[in-house]
Amino acid sequence: MKQKFDIRTSTCVPLPLENVDTDQIIPARFLKATDKKGFGENLFRDWRYDKQGNKIDSFVLNDPTYGGQVLVAGKNFGSGSSREHAAWAIADYGFRVVVSSFFADIHKNNELNNFVLPVVVSEAFLAELFDSIYADPKMEVEVNLPAQTITNKATGRTEYFEINAYKKDSLVNGLDDIDYLLSNKEKIEAFEANRK
Repeated sequence: MKQKFDIRTSTCVPLPLENVDTDQIIPARFLKATDKKGFGENLFRDWRYDKQGNKIDSFVLNDPTYGGQVLVAGKNFGSGSSREHAAWAIADYGFRVVVSSFFADIHKNNELNNFVLPVVVSEAFLAELFDSIYADPKMEVEVNLPAQTITNKATGRTEYFEINAYKKDSLVNGLDDIDYLLSNKEKIEAFEANRK
């Protein structure tokens, strides 16, 4: 059973770049491991560190001004190859929500499968969110999964977001696909018994 997701309030990390692809999220040279743990330390590796392994202070993940469980990203987040490791890195780093005005479909599903909630908002709401974060890095958003809303607590503005009903139920109850099947074992067995 994974961590259940209902209402989450957090500060945000702004990444106002468009077309961030999965190779930028987790470079290909880190794809050898098959265990999900440890990928967070290489999230955005080539933007966080120089070739000598020194932190690049200007990159947002290295800036102590910003933190929290919500990554606010530019349009078309997670494009490129379908590597699930990108979602592993985001989850392992500690992000529970990624907000963007558009996600690549495969990456969006990979995030959901790794208990990270991708929230699609309008371009206007996203722009306002970036403005609010830069005006006050301590501002928070409230993500209400049962109501499917995200609220910019700095402005009070709320937007509704879409999510697949099955994935919503899985996140709310902390179930991955196998947990979900096991939770319905008796119904499956009864169905199979009735078919004979």
